[in-house]
Amino acid sequence: MNITVISIAKKERSLYDPLYQEQIKMISRFAKLDDLELFPKEIVKAHQTGPEASKIAYSKLLEPMLRKTYSIALHPDGKKCDSLAFSKLLCDKIAIQFFIGGAFGFEESFVAQCDSVISLSKLTMSHKIAKAVLLEQIYRSFTLLNNHPYHK
Repeated sequence: MNITVISIAKKERSLYDPLYQEQIKMISRFAKLDDLELFPKEIVKAHQTGPEASKIAYSKLLEPMLRKTYSIALHPDGKKCDSLAFSKLLCDKIAIQFFIGGAFGFEESFVAQCDSVISLSKLTMSHKIAKAVLLEQIYRSFTLLNNHPYHK
């Protein structure tokens, strides 16, 4: 399986990088994972304009990617699911991509085009924390699907 995590984020070194790399290494036993952080100049400019311009810029950047494979948006109003339900999202997929929005979230029109919309928590979290939680749940899902004892 191929998994892509796509986030609206500046490529910068952070204290989370070793955690991400460790999680990606653990996931690699089950699937190939690509981590894409996108923050082109159009997003920078839109952030200076305001929230609505930013959401429109996120959609313009990400919508062409929706046609590639099964797409899941992380959104506060998305379906709340436990680890077992999350693992079922990965089951029987050849490829899957997760979208983590920028500071202003997604336009509803973008979310509506995704195959699935989930929420990681009722709590608001930064994209860096959301990515760590997402990677943990991806790994946990594979352990559930493969009867690996990690999830217990």
